Order: sequence, then C-alpha cells, then structure tokens
Amino acid sequence: MFSIRAFLTLLSAVSVFAAPGAAGSSAADWAAVKAPSSRPAGSFSIGSYTNGCIAGAASLPLQGPGYQVMRLSRQRYYGHAELIGFIQALGQTARDRQLGSLLIGDLGQARGGPTLSGHRSHQSGLDVDIWFLLSEQADRRVLSAEERETWSAPSVVDMRAYRIDRRAWSPKHAQVLEAAAQRPEVDRIFVHPTVKQNLCDAKQSGAGGWLRKIRPWWKHDDHFHVRLKCPADNPACQGQEPLPAGDGCDASLAWWFTEEAKTPAPGPVSVPPPLPALCEQLLRE
Repeated sequence: MFSIRAFLTLLSAVSVFAAPGAAGSSAADWAAVKAPSSRPAGSFSIGSYTNGCIAGAASLPLQGPGYQVMRLSRQRYYGHAELIGFIQALGQTARDRQLGSLLIGDLGQARGGPTLSGHRSHQSGLDVDIWFLLSEQADRRVLSAEERETWSAPSVVDMRAYRIDRRAWSPKHAQVLEAAAQRPEVDRIFVHPTVKQNLCDAKQSGAGGWLRKIRPWWKHDDHFHVRLKCPADNPACQGQEPLPAGDGCDASLAWWFTEEAKTPAPGPVSVPPPLPALCEQLLRE
C-alpha cells in the first residue's frame, strides 16, 4: 500500500508520464478496480482530466443535504476530497436557498482512469456531472434504487429551435450555476451553448467574474459539468489552459451557433496517449 511518504518518494523518483511505447492498462482494467487506494493523508490527482487517475479517492455519500447520487450501478461516485467537499457545499447551498435537490451524475471511478463508456474526461477525480433536474421529490425523501437507475435528466434546450426551452428552464438553474461558478476551487463549468447564451442575455453588472467560468460545449443540454482546479498540493496534477479574458459573451460564443459548430465534421480516430507511469503503478497496488 502507498503511505504518504512512499507516494511522495515515488513521485520524485518516477517520471510522471509513461515512456512512449510502454505497455499500458485498458479501460476495462480501471473499471474492474472497485476500491480506492489507501490514503493515510488525503487525495492526489495525477495527470490530466482526460488522461490520469487519482490516489486516495474519497467516496461521495449517496445522499446528503441538498443532493442525491444517481446511477449507483455505475459506481462512479469517487473523486478528490476537494470535489466531495464542493458537491456537499453546493448541495447545502441549494437546500438553504430552496432551489431543489441536486441530482448527481458521474464523478469518477475508484481510482479514476479511463472508463468503458460515457466519458473521456472524469479521470483525475476533479470532474462531476450535475443534472438540470432540480428535484422537489428528492427534497422530501430518499429516492429508491430503481428511481436512481430509471429517472432521466431532462434537456433544458429546444434542440429544433436551438434555444432554451422555457418549459424546462427556470431562474433556479441560473442560481445553481452562479453558486457553483463563484466557488474559488472551480476552474470551469461546461454547459450547452444555448445555456451560456441565456445567461449572457440575462447578465447583470458584476456577473463577468463567475460567468467567465461558464463554457459552451457539445451535449451538455441535460446536465452541467463542473471541473475543479488542480489542488495546490498535488504536484502530479495537470491543469487545463487558463480561461480567456472576458465573460465569454462575445464572438467566441456566436461561433457555437454556426452550422459548423452545430454539425461538426467527424475527426480522425485518435489513439489515447499512455497513462502516466504513476497511474500504472497505482492500478497495480
């Protein structure tokens, strides 16, 4: 097992990244591991959001004030301790402000890494999907295992008109996104371009600070995806490039409404790079 001393010694002695051509693990290998590594002193994110893993992952309690976890059969309710704290704090905010209970989708696997389905990211324990269904039922009771498997996240976008669906969207959604984006540990939040446009249309003076973190991305019409910054004491964690200046309500957003953006041409099939050497070590623990 990793002790904190052994982990830091390994970190200093081993290149974070696997050598080119090194035999690597598969998504099936990572999905088969059902328990986090031992963690005597906290969580460590390794590598990038799309090519990494996590040592000492924490498990999100399946329900708490203001939130409940969905799709329990996927067993993707593990993440960095800071991610667990973020979700619990946001759930408490939703409860305090009577916004409805947050329904939590995927975090990551017990040791992160690539998944068999659903995501290319969510690998280093710093990503979480939160449904746009702010459930009043979940405010009143614990959902059954069957409900958690069969309920669906509703889209808040009229895809034919390519605009917000006013029947599904409410000011509470904007309040939840604002509360999430205002937290300092959040790096960015991915939403459908129409959600970003709606927030831009309704923005008030001083909103640019948090609105900047709301980033348009494909397929985020029924949930939003929160990504945390690399924790300061996780030296093997690779962050994303800094956000551009401004609130994002500019020509860069307008591009997302072009035909090029709406129907992107399929790109070449890419081979994932090898996982960091530390991840291969972690998987074998």
